[in-house]
Amino acid sequence: MEDQQENELPISEELLEILRCPKAVQEKEKYGDDPGRLRLVHNTWLVCDDSGLKYPIRDGIPVMLIDEGEKWKDTAEADLPVPPPSR
Repeated sequence: MEDQQENELPISEELLEILRCPKAVQEKEKYGDDPGRLRLVHNTWLVCDDSGLKYPIRDGIPVMLIDEGEKWKDTAEADLPVPPPSR
């Protein structure tokens, strides 16, 4: 069953491991040695606990633009739209 869940991920585990929030990386002195780690939420969002920015995954592509992440910063994780809006 775990393999089935991994196959359903919108991005690979390897990509999730290397992706970082660009805002947190720019402010790395604020967040420590490995800033901007992301976690998958609702299988359609990447959330950075350091910066609070939330990045949508659209058509399997993470939209890692700071402006896009800031649009959703004040939206509670439970209220993030699934699937993310196209714009």
